[in-house]
Amino acid sequence: MGIVTKAALLGNSILAKEDTKTMTENLAELEELQKIAEPGVLRGYLEDLMPILMDFALRVLMAFLIYVVGKRIIKWLRKLLRRALERSSVDEGVSQFMDSLAKIVLNVVLVLAVINQMGVATTSVVAVLGSAGLAAGLALQGSLSNFAGGVLILLFKPFKVGDYIIEDAHKNEGTVSEIMIFYTKLATGDNRTVVIPNGTLANSSITNVTQQDKRRVDLYVGISYESDMKKAKELLAELAKKEMARLPEEDLLVFVDALEDSSVRLGCRLWVAAGDYWAVKWRLTEQIKEVFEENQIEIPYNQLTVSLKQNG
Repeated sequence: MGIVTKAALLGNSILAKEDTKTMTENLAELEELQKIAEPGVLRGYLEDLMPILMDFALRVLMAFLIYVVGKRIIKWLRKLLRRALERSSVDEGVSQFMDSLAKIVLNVVLVLAVINQMGVATTSVVAVLGSAGLAAGLALQGSLSNFAGGVLILLFKPFKVGDYIIEDAHKNEGTVSEIMIFYTKLATGDNRTVVIPNGTLANSSITNVTQQDKRRVDLYVGISYESDMKKAKELLAELAKKEMARLPEEDLLVFVDALEDSSVRLGCRLWVAAGDYWAVKWRLTEQIKEVFEENQIEIPYNQLTVSLKQNG
């Protein structure tokens, strides 16, 4: 028998042994599956699994009940807080700010309670939040700045709910309708809502138009150099004195403000209640135009004179 024939027989023997081993393993696996498929074994697996499933279902149900009841309790606590603030005559802006803060804090507590009921350790959650605090602080610098700005607004009170303010940096203006934790809402005269970050309001100049009880109305009108200046001043003074909304205890001034290129600029100043400012300003502006026309006081306007020259 040659060497090649012996090698072939040896190879066939090895393959036969491997096939026998594979068949043995397959038979063992089939026996295991048959054991699992037996009713008694399957019932045992299910009986062992049922307590785990029941415990999980109970935890989910309790977590859901805690969430539902917690939401109702939060709503009730916020209502109590608002009533307490109203009874203590706290500024409306402070009341809105505290309500927003309480809402966030109470909801965070509720979420932690739900997580704890689901089986997640609250201490581990707090540890994760603590480790992520630095990264979150860096990422939320703007929000933290807005929160600090809201606190400064409530402490120093440059404005309150109901005031008409002008934010000088971007010229946003309107009546303050709500002061929240991070933002302040303004209602404009044409019924738009402007939302401004508290950080911007705390770090920029603000004009509070209605903080004072009274305002001065400044009116200016130009008359031609040919018009009777003294008569124009008398007409202005007469109109201002007849204005019913004028505060009589305050000074009334009528004066020559400037000598311009094509007109004499007259000025009139009177004081009114802050709420009457625009009505008085618009009413007197219209009356000045009508009275000056009736008394032949010319109000000049820009004119362009074109001369045509013909070559003879």
